[in-house]
Amino acid sequence: MFLLEQIARFIDPVAIAIVFGGTVVTTIFRAPWAHIGRAFSALGLLGKADPATDAAAARVSVSRIRELAEVRSINCVDRVETAQRFLLRAARELSEARHSQDFVRWATEEIDARRLRHQAAIGVWRSVAETGPAMGMIGTIIGLVQMFAQMDDPAKIGPAMAVAMLTTLYGIILSAGIAAPIAGRLETLSETELAWQTTACKQLELLARDEIDAAAPPRPARSGLRTAA
Repeated sequence: MFLLEQIARFIDPVAIAIVFGGTVVTTIFRAPWAHIGRAFSALGLLGKADPATDAAAARVSVSRIRELAEVRSINCVDRVETAQRFLLRAARELSEARHSQDFVRWATEEIDARRLRHQAAIGVWRSVAETGPAMGMIGTIIGLVQMFAQMDDPAKIGPAMAVAMLTTLYGIILSAGIAAPIAGRLETLSETELAWQTTACKQLELLARDEIDAAAPPRPARSGLRTAA
């Protein structure tokens, strides 16, 4: 019972509405709905993501793709068995490429698009981390104004002071305790994921050069002589 009473002192609906409500409204104005949805969807990765395991599995999958190309044909590499959807798409693009540059173009566009999606989700949490303390300061000012306006009634000074102090506390917790760690974790996961995907695409590019470009028929040489008129 005593513990509940102590916890209840740190709960104020007005302060919660100012900090959390203000942060939500500001974030909605600053980011598109698609980015906000992507940011909350990314929360599912925080506990189950394992970048080291993904990188190791990617190396195995690339080796399988290379073996298929050597044993059968590069046109058969889309039959590789892997749980990583990125490498499945990469294998399909590789099997359909007519030139190594076709695969390089796809890989560059795909990784750039993934980087932009990752940064959009991270940016939303960075925005929350920036906005939380600002909302806390706004709440503090509101509480101080109410407190000074009611100096003649000591009974009303306490609630106003509570709003002033708790909004600062909520803003710090939201920023330093929630949003900033989430953004940092997502950024680390993004960098690790893009790193192994880039490495895998580089290896597949070399495979494409060996298997596709080397097998392509040479272009006929153009004569530099012109027939005299």
